Amino acid sequence: MKLTKLSELKTGEKAVIVNVRGRGAFRKRIIEMGFIRGKVVTVLQNAPLKDPILYRIMGYEVSLRRNDAQLIKVLGPVETNNEIVQATNQEEKGPEATVSDTTREYMKEMLDQRSKIINIALVGNPNCGKTTIFNFASGAREHVGNYSGVTVDAKEGVFKQEGYTFKIVDLPGAYSLSAYSPEELYVRDYINNENPDVVINIVDASNLERNLYLTTQLIDMDVRMVIALNMYDDLKKDGIFFDYDRLGKMIGVPFVPTIGKTGFGIHDLFNRVIQVFEERDPILRHVHINYGDMLESNIHVLREALKLNGDYPKNVSKRHMALKLLEKDKDVESKIANTPNANKILKQRDLCVGKIEMLLREDSETVFTNARYGFIAGALRETLHQPDENKVVHGLTEAVDEVVTNKYFGFPIFIAWMWLMFYSTFKLGQYPMNWLESGISVLSSFLDQAMPSGILKDLLVDGIIGGVGGVIVFLPNILILYAFISFLEDSGYMSRASFIMDKLMHKMGLHGKSFIPLVMGFGCNVPAIMSTRTIESRNSRMITMLITPLMSCSARIPIYILIAGTFFPHYAGNVVMLLYVIGVLLAVGVSKLFKRFLFNKEDLPFVMELPPYRVPTTKSILIHMWEKAKQYLQKMGGTILVASIFVWALGYFPRPTEGMTVPQQQERSYIGRIGKTIEPVVRPLGFDWKVSVSLLTGMMAKEVVVSTLGVLYPDIDNTEVSLSQRLIDSVNSEGEATFTPLVAFSFLLFVLIYFPCIATVIAVINESGSWKWGLFLVIYTTALAWLVSFLFYTIGGLFVAGV
Repeated sequence: MKLTKLSELKTGEKAVIVNVRGRGAFRKRIIEMGFIRGKVVTVLQNAPLKDPILYRIMGYEVSLRRNDAQLIKVLGPVETNNEIVQATNQEEKGPEATVSDTTREYMKEMLDQRSKIINIALVGNPNCGKTTIFNFASGAREHVGNYSGVTVDAKEGVFKQEGYTFKIVDLPGAYSLSAYSPEELYVRDYINNENPDVVINIVDASNLERNLYLTTQLIDMDVRMVIALNMYDDLKKDGIFFDYDRLGKMIGVPFVPTIGKTGFGIHDLFNRVIQVFEERDPILRHVHINYGDMLESNIHVLREALKLNGDYPKNVSKRHMALKLLEKDKDVESKIANTPNANKILKQRDLCVGKIEMLLREDSETVFTNARYGFIAGALRETLHQPDENKVVHGLTEAVDEVVTNKYFGFPIFIAWMWLMFYSTFKLGQYPMNWLESGISVLSSFLDQAMPSGILKDLLVDGIIGGVGGVIVFLPNILILYAFISFLEDSGYMSRASFIMDKLMHKMGLHGKSFIPLVMGFGCNVPAIMSTRTIESRNSRMITMLITPLMSCSARIPIYILIAGTFFPHYAGNVVMLLYVIGVLLAVGVSKLFKRFLFNKEDLPFVMELPPYRVPTTKSILIHMWEKAKQYLQKMGGTILVASIFVWALGYFPRPTEGMTVPQQQERSYIGRIGKTIEPVVRPLGFDWKVSVSLLTGMMAKEVVVSTLGVLYPDIDNTEVSLSQRLIDSVNSEGEATFTPLVAFSFLLFVLIYFPCIATVIAVINESGSWKWGLFLVIYTTALAWLVSFLFYTIGGLFVAGV
C-alpha cells in the first residue's frame, strides 16, 4: 500500500482515507460527507467522459469531480480481505460488531504513519531568512545570501519531529503574489496547484509593515498558515515591543518568534505547524481582510459571478480570484478566458473596476494596495510600540552605508574589493596549488616507474593524471574565490554594489538588479542566469542573460592561472584582473547594442531592497566553500575525466609506425586530424592545431581546456616537468615557439569570450523559453571572440615587429 490520491484509483479499488487537503467551504463539506481519516472508500464507476467519479463511503454513494478527488489523500489501493478494510467495515455495521484489538492497533498504526506527513511551503520576502530556516530545519546545504533573489527555484528538504515527517519546499522569495515577476507567479501557482498542508510565512521582524503585505495576500488565498517572526533578536535589540499574540488573534494566524541563524524558536515553530495541521490550534481561524464597504460589495458581486458562471477547482479561493480580477491581474485573466462564460465574468469585472475607479479616482490596483497597507498600519498601531524615532541611534547599517555608498568612496571601495578578490585568488592560491602540482608529479612518476609499459600505463599517466591532474591543482584558487563571493553575499554588501552601479547599469540599458547576476557570474554562469528571474523587466532580464557569459566564471580560472602564471609570471594577478575588466567592458558595449537593436522597449523602474548588514558566520562561508569544492571534484570525476580519456584516446590512436617521432604521431592521430582541419580558422589568431583542439573540447566545460593541454603537451621523458614549463618549451614544426606572450593573451581573450559551456547554453534556453536564444548566444560569443582575438593579435603583432 502507498499514499496516493483518491482520483488515481481505478474502478473497483478500495482505499482508506488519510486526510483531505484544500481549504474553506469545500474542505468542510467533503469532511461532513464522511471523507474522514480511517474510513474506507470504494470506486464504483467513472462517468462516460471519466468525470465525475462515483464512490461508496459509509454505506452510501457520492460522486466527486476528478479535480476535487485529487485533494483527498488515501492509503491504497487495498485488497477486499485486507485487515484494515475488514476492521473498518466491521465498525460501520454498528456497536454490536467486534474487531480484535490487534487488528484495531494495526489499522491505527498504519494510518498514523501515513497521516503524519506534513507538506510545508516556506513563503516570504527576499532576505527574510527563509532559506536559513530551511537549512537549519532540514539540514540542507543551500547557500544563504544577504540579498534579493538568492533562491531562484524551489528547494526541497525532509526532516522529522515529534513523530511527524515534514516535507519542506523553500519557494523563491517574493514581495507579493502579483504577476510582476516569475517568482511571484511561481509561488502563487505552487500554492494553488500543490495545496501544501501548511504554509510557513516567514516575515522579517525588523521590517514588519512591508513583510506583512505578502501575509495579507496569503490570507486572501485562504491558506492554513503559521507566521515565523524571524530575526526576532533585531526587534528586541531596537527596544521595540510587538504584541504578536494579539495580532495573531486578530488575523487568525499564529505567530512564532524565531532566529534562523541560531535555531531559536525553530522547534516551537514546527510544533505549532503540527497544531495547525491537526486543526487544534487555538488561534487558527479564517478571516477576511475588510477592504471597506464599497470594495467589499464589488468583491462580493464578482465572487458570486465566479461561482455561477465559472468552472474552477474547488480548492482555489473565489474571493482571491475576485480580488485579482479587480486588480487587473493578467495571469488570472488569461485563466478565466479559457473557462465557460468567461465573457460574462470579465464584463462584470469591467463594470466593477469602472465603478471603483470612478468613485475613488484611482487605479483599482492602487486602491487595493493602499487598502492592504491601511489594514497593516491599523493592525500594527494596536500591537507594535516603537521608541521615539528621535531617540533611536543610527545603527551599524547606516554608519557603514555612509561610507560604502558615498558618491566619492563607493566606486573606489568596490574596485578595491574586486582587485583584492582576484589578487588573493591568484597569490594565496599559488602555494597550495604548487603543493598539489608537486604531489601529482610524484604520483605520475611513481606510476611510470612501477607499471609496465603499455596502453593502461599510458592511459593512467598521460590521459587521466595528465588531464584531470592538470585541472585539480586549481581547486585552492576556486575555494578562495568563492570565500570572497560568499562573504560579499552574506554580509549584504552585494546589494550596495548594485545600488552604486545602478547608474552605470542604466546607461547599459539595464537595471541595478542586473548587477547581481553579473557578479554571480564570476562564480558560475548557470545560477547567475537563473537569478535573472528577480528582474521584473523581460527586456533587462534577456539582456542580462545574454551578457552574463562574458563574466569570467570560476571554470575559466584554471586557464587564466595556467597561462597568465606561465607567460606573465610577474604580473599574473594584474593580467587576470584585466581579463575581468575586459569582460565587463565588453558586456557594457554588447548590452548597449542589444538594448538599441533587440530590446528597445521601456523598462520598469529600478526598485531594490538594501538589507541590513550582517556579519557572515564562519559556518556559512565554509559550507559554501565545501559545496563548491564538492561540485568541482564531482566535475573532475565526471565531465573532465571522460573528456580527458576521450581526448587521450583520439591522440593515442592510431599507434605510430616505427621511427615516427611523438610530434609526428600526434599530428597523424585522430585528434591531430581534427585539429589540422579547424586550424585554418584559428591560425589568424596565432593558434596552432593543439590550441584549436583545446578550445573545441572546452565547449563541454572550460576546465577541459587545461586537461586537453595537459594531454596534448605530455611529459614525454617523464622528468616531472610541470605543464607550464612544457608550454614554454613547446615548438611547432618550424622550430618556433608555440606560445609567446602575444599568443598567450590572444588565447586568454578567446577563452574569456567564446562559446560558454553547454550547461550555460541550456540555462539560457530554459530561462528564455526558446532554443533560438541559446543558439544566438553561441553564435554571437564565438564570433565576438574571434574578432577581438584577431584584432589584438594583428595589431599587437605590428607593435612587436616594430620593436
